[in-house]
Amino acid sequence: MERGAAGCRLYLVTPPTLDPAAFTDTLAATLDAGDVAALQLRLKDVDDDTLRYAIDRLRPVAQSRGVAFLLNDRPDLVVAQGCDGAHVGQQDTPAAVARKLLGDRTLGVTCHASRDLAFAAGEAGADYVAFGAFFSTTTKQAPIRADPAILRWWSEIATLPAVAIGGITAANCAELVRAGADFLAVVGAVWAHPDGPAAGVRAMNTAIAAAA
Repeated sequence: MERGAAGCRLYLVTPPTLDPAAFTDTLAATLDAGDVAALQLRLKDVDDDTLRYAIDRLRPVAQSRGVAFLLNDRPDLVVAQGCDGAHVGQQDTPAAVARKLLGDRTLGVTCHASRDLAFAAGEAGADYVAFGAFFSTTTKQAPIRADPAILRWWSEIATLPAVAIGGITAANCAELVRAGADFLAVVGAVWAHPDGPAAGVRAMNTAIAAAA
């Protein structure tokens, strides 16, 4: 996950609950629908055996399509399970600790709407920073609202890519693309799309291209 000539790209986060076996075919069809840079497996309140099973089912689907497979919150499992990296929040494993666990694998860090947290993440060895939430979201509690201005600022002063997250849809993503987001992280815009997740991927990529 690098900033480059490809411009802004889609970053998928899995639904908050899923049956890994049943989800495998859905994920394959979704990733086949259009360009996706990364898939973050985000399963809360599950035991390690359940998480490992989900990784074993879903990781090959993503990686066989050139999609980076990242774990939410669990850098300690990344290497053993063959994942491409991890994403940590401010209340999870500290970024510096995660960096040591991951080696040269991808590390992303939630920075909310804070310039200080973004600088700290970069100093700790993050490969990308995530800002948000930019819009209202029901996926998780997001008391902090980010302004697109932080994306413009970051794109001007930093080389690390920026991920925008929080309530992003095909209808509202244009200002984030134009502000300099390198990746748009979405959940509901794809998995809850009325015509199905494959249509959600196509709609997001069409909107990103139009904004760019």
